[in-house]
Amino acid sequence: MDHRRSNRQLKNLRFWAAVAVALVAPVAVAQGVVKGDPAKAQPIVTQVCVACHAVDGNSAIPANPNLAGQHPEYTYKQLRNFKSQGGKPAERSNGVMAGMVANLSDDDMKNLAVYFAAQKPKSQAARDAALAKQGETIYRGGIQAKGVAACASCHAPNGTGMPAQFPRVAGQHAEYTAAQLTAFRAGQRANDPAQMMRMIAAKMSDQEIKAVSEYIAGLR
Repeated sequence: MDHRRSNRQLKNLRFWAAVAVALVAPVAVAQGVVKGDPAKAQPIVTQVCVACHAVDGNSAIPANPNLAGQHPEYTYKQLRNFKSQGGKPAERSNGVMAGMVANLSDDDMKNLAVYFAAQKPKSQAARDAALAKQGETIYRGGIQAKGVAACASCHAPNGTGMPAQFPRVAGQHAEYTAAQLTAFRAGQRANDPAQMMRMIAAKMSDQEIKAVSEYIAGLR
């Protein structure tokens, strides 16, 4: 009995330690406010970004992320991560995006980030109610048995995230979210501050990833 109680206590300690890391991490990863000129981004959007992300940042292609309403600090960081800096390999690997950002200046990336932040996100809806319900449990309460902290602790209960710290996820395509969580789990995507997303995704099953992604798609 005492042995079983000790194991439960240890699991609880590990779980709440993970929650604590998630809650204090914003202090460590916060970055400066990104400022730019959205008008200067318009030609780039209509010539380069529109095919995958649409003019208003609400992608019609589930494999491509919605950018409308995303915090400019996050979008700017991702654009920089897709681009090789100082001869070093890009922090985030994607053949298509590498080509898209190759000729963008730092100001271009800031302008684009501010432009998409100003666009209005369109409401999405979960397609599988039962799956979304399972995902809601994970998003709001985590997976205590595995030491997975609640997604809401960083991305907010409504999925709007924390400006300059954690991205907006509300209304994101379930297919895209699932693909990114799977990539984090496999170590194929590694541009997360302090390896936070890699540590979380590594503990999640395919079903859990699919469920939380479905729930996120319906957040608004």
